Amino acid sequence: MNLLLAALVVLGTSALAALLSGRNARAAASFGVGGSLVGCALASIPVLRVLAGATLDPIRAGWSIPGGSFFVHLDPLSAFFLLPILFLGAVAAVYGGAYLPSHEGGAHGVPAAPPRALGPAWFFYNLLIASMILVVTSRNGMLFLMAWEVMALTSFFLVTFEDEKPAVREAGWTYLVATHIGTAFLLFFFVLLGREAGTLDFDRFAGLPLAPALASLLFSLAVVGFGAKAGFLPLHVWLPEAHPAAPSHVSAVMSGVMIKTGIYGLVRSLTFLGAPASWWGWLLIGIGLTSGILGVVMALAQHDLKRLLAYHSVENIGIIALGLGAGVLGLHYHLPSLTVLGFAGGLLHVLNHALFKGLLFLGAGAVAHSTGTRELDVLGGLLKRMPWTGAAFLIGSVAICGLPPLNGFVSEFLIYYGAYCGIAAPGRVAIPIVLSIVAGLALIGGLAAACFAKAFGSVFLGEPRSDHATQAHEASTWMIVPQYVLATGCMAIGLLSPWLIDVLIPVIEPLTGPVSADVLAPASHVLEGVTTVGIGLLGLIALLAVLRLGLLHNRTMGATGTWDCGYAAPTARMQYTASSFAQPLTDLFRMFLRSRKEPVALRTVFPESRHFATETPDVWRDLLFRPLFNGVAWVFGRFRWLQHGRVQLYVLYIAIALLALLVWKLG
Repeated sequence: MNLLLAALVVLGTSALAALLSGRNARAAASFGVGGSLVGCALASIPVLRVLAGATLDPIRAGWSIPGGSFFVHLDPLSAFFLLPILFLGAVAAVYGGAYLPSHEGGAHGVPAAPPRALGPAWFFYNLLIASMILVVTSRNGMLFLMAWEVMALTSFFLVTFEDEKPAVREAGWTYLVATHIGTAFLLFFFVLLGREAGTLDFDRFAGLPLAPALASLLFSLAVVGFGAKAGFLPLHVWLPEAHPAAPSHVSAVMSGVMIKTGIYGLVRSLTFLGAPASWWGWLLIGIGLTSGILGVVMALAQHDLKRLLAYHSVENIGIIALGLGAGVLGLHYHLPSLTVLGFAGGLLHVLNHALFKGLLFLGAGAVAHSTGTRELDVLGGLLKRMPWTGAAFLIGSVAICGLPPLNGFVSEFLIYYGAYCGIAAPGRVAIPIVLSIVAGLALIGGLAAACFAKAFGSVFLGEPRSDHATQAHEASTWMIVPQYVLATGCMAIGLLSPWLIDVLIPVIEPLTGPVSADVLAPASHVLEGVTTVGIGLLGLIALLAVLRLGLLHNRTMGATGTWDCGYAAPTARMQYTASSFAQPLTDLFRMFLRSRKEPVALRTVFPESRHFATETPDVWRDLLFRPLFNGVAWVFGRFRWLQHGRVQLYVLYIAIALLALLVWKLG
């Protein structure tokens, strides 16, 4: 635990040093990247020890803040969530060191922004990593909320890195409002728990004799409070705004691990609330289905690459919620296989999503850095110009679609397998469990495959659609290496999964109680077969590559046209655009998407050009949150007369409020 505190000190000190570097970009990057690497390396030592079975003593110290003590502890559940935080935080920092100095634009006719100091960006980045470490290791409600608030504020300043742009400022404020709405619910959650326990220390929360109504109320507060950070639909509205606005390495960290602190909080809260009611599990499954299906459907309709990836964060959070819902139902109906496989699959997807979504956001950043745009309909043909980035992006695309033998398949398979184990549920609940989870995951997977066929194909395949794509170049080495580190992680978990999933047993035991390794044995046997086939396939590919190199050795190679069936001179006009590729599916879900189409009428028989544009706004933001906040603003606007600028009257307001509170307390 001392190494964990040392890591926090290193991250805080390096953050302050980067801030004091001013406009010296090289010094700021050195302090920022170096501090991230050293801090994450120090913290990873106790994390790996705990995951290997060691038990560390907690740190508890008295402080003047009421509600318990300064209480920090690292158990297997916290260590598991810290693993992707530290790994992705370090990898993204290396990428950011090469990415940030050239982030201002100027590529291919894009106007360059005025030079900016990079010290504040690294200051907030390292504080964000430190705050996430403290969030998942805090064992006191007040300390948890303080770390939660630091995490919200540091990520807000990172989102608004390019604050000279109106869209970026709006995205930042949208995120800040959304995260503080969630914090308000968490404040009530901890107040109610603290009132029952007499303290805010977590070790006093477990085992409280909570009334069923109070436990259900606390669960509802946790779902809303933590779900706002995780991106549960319809609380997701900040994700598609904040992720595209932030620098790409920040987007990778926010999507890959920061939103998972919401999942951590929800899972940790389940350990406080006792035996779950059945409707808790059905609520999580409902959230998982709506977030997963509608998230990927909204991703299909996007034209911006990073906005598309942001909606896929909603989709994957839905998959995690499906696993947690299955686990909760297994607890309620006393089904060990459904419980263990549901929680194991959901939590493993936390790690897997951090790897492949981090990889995809870094790849999207490399594309934007090279071309000066993220618009899918003006890209194309980048695989010839950016082969290393294209190959890494393809690995991430296969992983996020849940295809074997990569890591996304493993976690989704565990949830599938757990759902089939739900057949043993009593009464008539077995069929709804199986159908909802299996059918939902199958639909999500199919739509995700279509979406990434669109994303990869429109960006990397075919012919360039604009000068942006024609003049593209490969990213720098320090932007490519982090992508392949994450790609290696995706492949390693997929190929080593039969031997790795037993590590999940101590992670889920705070939720399930003691777990026998025999529960995971049938799933391990299936994964061994998948792994064997996957390794064989990779070996065959390597053998064919070596054979090809041998056959072509010392031979002159030329290029010529093949039998092309009239496709001898391909142009971008002969290709599907990203929008036209996805249109059959987006039309199928048009009642949810409400896309706006802007065709231009034909005026001649043989027009030289034709214009067609679509826009798909977030219906939840336009139909729910925007009217709600406009109404709130109108109501409070009626009280603007109270803001008259007279300080003495403001003091009077405070005195009246204190007097009212005193009367209420004495009464």
